Amino acid sequence: MRRVGITLASVFGAGVVAVGIGVVVLVVIAVNSLSGLTASTSSPQAVTCPAAASQTIDGIVVPEGPIAGYCQDRLVNAAQVIRAARALGIGPHTQAVGVMTAIGESGLQNLDHGDAVGPDSRGLFQQRDNGAWGTYEQRMDPYTAASMFYAKLVKVPGWKTMTPTQMAHAVQVNADPDHYARSWPAAKAVVEGLTGQAVPDTAPQG
Repeated sequence: MRRVGITLASVFGAGVVAVGIGVVVLVVIAVNSLSGLTASTSSPQAVTCPAAASQTIDGIVVPEGPIAGYCQDRLVNAAQVIRAARALGIGPHTQAVGVMTAIGESGLQNLDHGDAVGPDSRGLFQQRDNGAWGTYEQRMDPYTAASMFYAKLVKVPGWKTMTPTQMAHAVQVNADPDHYARSWPAAKAVVEGLTGQAVPDTAPQG
């Protein structure tokens, strides 16, 4: 008995069927790609820091990290900011303000370059070469740069009643007064992680 069958190939031709199969494959790949993209953006990978022995800076033990996403090379700079604040009798809240400012300005990197707005800016705090922030060497020394930041901050009238970003803006005079606010949680975590002291959000006592 002869079998009678109708296939897609017989009706539309083999070429059309091949094109159709190709479209289906592309759609499946596209869907899988979008699914993977969604998963990667919603589940960011944790920071992995290079292995490193702990460093001690003026009693502050700096681990390899990460703390708030920062590894030891940047945490060492944060420790210098904390050290400068302590030398002036400044407590944890305002230590974190300094760290927050350095995060907002340089990502806790001791940058030897500026940007389009301030091509002469240098260091953790991106201090300008305008005579107000000392020499190039002083601006590039994290401890000295932080000391100059705090020295100016404590001369601002009413600085202890300001929010962290207002304190930073009073010294740095950024185009956006709220620029530093986004870095406050990370700065708190860094100071708390390095010192073991709780950082209050308001009412600094020095």
